[in-house]
Amino acid sequence: MPHPAPVTMSPTLAADEALIRRRLAGEQVLSLASGEIGLPVLPELAERLALAADHNAYGPVAGSPALRAAAAGYWERRGLATTADAVVAGPGSKPLLFALMLAVGGDVVVPVPSWVSYAAQARLGGLRPVPVATRPGEGGVPDPGRVREAVLLARAAGHDPRCVVVTLPDNPTGTIASPATVEELAEVARELDLVIVSDEIYCDLVYDGARPGVSPAVFAPERTVVTTGLTKSLAVGGWRLGVARLPEGPLGERVKGRLLGVASQIWSSTAAPVQAAAAWAFTEPPEVVAHVAAGRRLHGTVVRAVGSLFTAAGAELAPVRATSYLYPDFEAARHHLDRVHGIRDGDDLALVLGERYGVGVLPGSAFGESPGPLRVRVATSRLYGESDAERTRALCAADPLRLPWIRASLERVAEVLTDLTGVCVAPPALRNRP
Repeated sequence: MPHPAPVTMSPTLAADEALIRRRLAGEQVLSLASGEIGLPVLPELAERLALAADHNAYGPVAGSPALRAAAAGYWERRGLATTADAVVAGPGSKPLLFALMLAVGGDVVVPVPSWVSYAAQARLGGLRPVPVATRPGEGGVPDPGRVREAVLLARAAGHDPRCVVVTLPDNPTGTIASPATVEELAEVARELDLVIVSDEIYCDLVYDGARPGVSPAVFAPERTVVTTGLTKSLAVGGWRLGVARLPEGPLGERVKGRLLGVASQIWSSTAAPVQAAAAWAFTEPPEVVAHVAAGRRLHGTVVRAVGSLFTAAGAELAPVRATSYLYPDFEAARHHLDRVHGIRDGDDLALVLGERYGVGVLPGSAFGESPGPLRVRVATSRLYGESDAERTRALCAADPLRLPWIRASLERVAEVLTDLTGVCVAPPALRNRP
């Protein structure tokens, strides 16, 4: 009897739980590991949820007509022609991505590094992840030339790659692949008959609106599935709502039919009250647009401040253009870290930061890299405050770095990096602030 695929806890969720336990035990910890967006719920959105509390029927598997129409309009405003019939909703983009892998079938090309669950979901579905490195500074999209090589080698060995997953913008690096790279990948996908699954959950968190990420659906509309949700832009991860945009044509119809079959057997339908609130949010009324813009500004301000501390400590860091994530590389400090702290790889680095300093980060190995590189992912979205009152002040502040709790966190990061690397790190954003 074959052994089932190993099932391990998601590294981000495991890190969260470990830090919570340590905090409850009275330890001083600083959470830089979580993907949770630490912001309050938009009050008008909460009102829509409450008003729909009596929506207790299952509803259509694909989602309510109002939600699918609103999601179609959302994509239309971003240049992707979409009909409501092409939209499928699910209880979060995470289960949608898993269901899409099952619906497409075959092995799954994943970027390296990439979000912790892509490869794990492929294995859970009995599929084989095919890791392919990204280009420097263009996280989230595997190098198209290497994709071609990896797929051809896999097929020659009797495997069956059918899908490539991309993330625009990227988690863990906070970077965005160039339109040229995305277009090149679209050409390779068409050549090799691959379905592209484009995870665009962070697309509304690009700091510079004049330089957004370009979806592969622009270049290969007939074979690209796009997913998104409200988890990151509106900080409602606990509500669990995601939507997928299926391509038109025979391939899209096949994938949609199988996706609905999977959905009907696993989640039946997404929570109806959440769908009602999401339908309103996806129409992007002024309140939603303003709330998302405020969050985007806050992420950018804090990420740049934290990033300056890591670069001051000698870490290499690609410019972060979106999200609340950084992916510093401490290769330049390898000799010092080994000699002084016994740190030989990224796993050691994350362990020392967590155990010795109480700073939770994730090693590059959690994102599919080998342990060797001295890379970790740093998430800043838990620095905005411990209460909704503090988080609201951070969201509304003209200069959130002046807020004492954010300032204290930055000073703690500077203190830790100074002790870790032996380089005196002072938070430059705070030097001239009272």
